Formats: sequence, structure tokens, C-alpha cells
Amino acid sequence: MSKIRPSQGAPYARILGVGGYRPVRVVPNEVILETIDSSDEWIRSRSGIATRHWASADETVSAMSIEASGKAIADSGISADQIGAVIVSTVSHFKQTPAVATEIADKLGTGKAAAFDISAGCAGFGYGLTLAKGMIVEGSAKYVLVIGVERLSDLTDLQDRATAFLFGDGAGAVVVGPSDEPAIGPTIWGSEGDKSETIKQTVPWTEYDSSGKFPAITQEGQAVFRWAVFEMAKVAQQALDAAGISPDDLDVFIPHQANMRIIDSMVKTLKLPDHVTVARDVETTGNTSAASIPLAMERLLATGQAKSGDTALVIGFGAGLVYAATVVTLP
Repeated sequence: MSKIRPSQGAPYARILGVGGYRPVRVVPNEVILETIDSSDEWIRSRSGIATRHWASADETVSAMSIEASGKAIADSGISADQIGAVIVSTVSHFKQTPAVATEIADKLGTGKAAAFDISAGCAGFGYGLTLAKGMIVEGSAKYVLVIGVERLSDLTDLQDRATAFLFGDGAGAVVVGPSDEPAIGPTIWGSEGDKSETIKQTVPWTEYDSSGKFPAITQEGQAVFRWAVFEMAKVAQQALDAAGISPDDLDVFIPHQANMRIIDSMVKTLKLPDHVTVARDVETTGNTSAASIPLAMERLLATGQAKSGDTALVIGFGAGLVYAATVVTLP
């Protein structure tokens, strides 16, 4: 018989607060057109993107995360020193070690919170949310801060006509804590590594020569589009089924903000009713990878398009290829 005492956590977990940070500089399509042969009409028709935010030198991954996290903590009604773990999802923090999460945890005043980074691309927020839920139910932390943050302008090839207009910068954060009722559903997540070449960094850091072109993100647009529209709609439906929710029960749909055409196609495939509010933050924020879902969630709540207590389907998908979908109650 085991002598190990079982851990005891909360019966369920929920999102208690959300916060976002968008860099000050707003970059319209006209700026992108200075380096590629295209048009504003073409960019909008292919992606739905009109503007995006690009970070200044001072708007680092850490600085943006701290701004977004401060808002999420205030929104949750707890204090920073109550946070037991900090999870940061990012692909654009270029220092391999230590994890940027440790710096963020310290500067926020969390004390000695567990802190670590994860790399799960555009599905990173969903991965972090799932880990946070597990910690709270298992009992290793009472409150967990989950951050999605990117400076993708650093990884953008401005001469690449297929991707130069896609990416933006920003940070989104949520505080996850205990709940007496289910408020984060089962996660449907996974990976398809056989498709890893469809979205990737052009060259690994070990092959980068400072005299050459800086590594950037590249993708096979049509392959990614087909996968996102057809396969991710199936994953989204599985998340609804796992939560015992029908499309009619939904109030809000918050997909990864990759492309407006992908979002609209998923809405059609899922047959979402007209009453469901759909996040379309991509128009003014661009694709911010791990930050896109919490940023879109924060904007919907701030503008009154969604309200506390609404039932929302969230799904992230991207490089890996990886994905994660779940149903949540909005804070």
C-alpha cells in the first residue's frame, strides 16, 4: 500500500480575470506595402487584416507580459503574492534560459511562484490553460497566471509577400483559480508532427550567421488554410461534445486570430447560430500567435460584445502542427 498522501485541490477551475497589452505603434497595411508588391485590397481579402501592432525596443516580451498580467490580476480580485505558478507561452523570447516566466513572476511580486515557459505556437494559450486547470484541481497551486505573449515582428520577413502582413505583437493573460462548478471544459488537444514543415522558422539558430538574413517564420499558406478549416472545425466540435455543449448553448466563439477567412469558414462549418458572438480581433491586431485568444477575449469583454458568465468555445492551432480547444465560462 502506498504511503504517499494524495494531493487535494479544488473540485474545478475557472478563469477569474483577463488582461491584455497591445504595443503603442499601430502599423497599417500601407507600411507593409513599402516592402512587398501587393495592395491593401489584396491583404484585406486574403486575411482580413487592416492594421497590427509592432513593439518598440522597450516593449519587450517581459514588459508586455507584466502589463497584461497586472490587468488580469486586478480583474481577478486577488493579489500577485497569491499566485502559485506562472506559465508563459511564447516562441519569440530569444534567450533559451532562464525562462522569461521567472523574471515576470519576480517583477509582478508573486514571491516564489513556480514559473516556466512553453513553446506550443498558436495553441500555446490553450496548452497553458489546460496545465493551469490541472494544477488547481491537483492542488499544486491555488491560482495560476497564464500568459500568451509574442513579438512576431522580430520574426517577420518583410520581403515575403505571403507572410509580411500577417504578424503582430502583444500579450494577453488570464488568472485561473478554484471553482465550485465546472467552468473550463475538457481539452481536446494534440499534434500532427508530420505537417511540421508547413509552419516553421526559416533556419535554426545554430545555422544563423549574423551577416545573413535574420530567421523568420514561413508557412505554406494553402496547406495551413485547408488544415485549419477542415480539421480544426472537427476538433472544435469535439470540444463542444466533450463539454456537453451544443452550438445553440454557446454565447461566444474565440478562435485563434490567424485569418478572417479561416474564422468565417469555421463558423460556417460548425453551423454556429447568429446569436453567437465571434471574435474577429485579427482585423486590427493581426496574428499574435499565443497572445491572440486572450487578447481577443479581453477586447470582447471590454467592449461589451461579451459579458461575464458567457459560455465560450476557444480553439488555438498552429506551428507543430499543434492544437487545443475547450469550452470556458468567461470571467
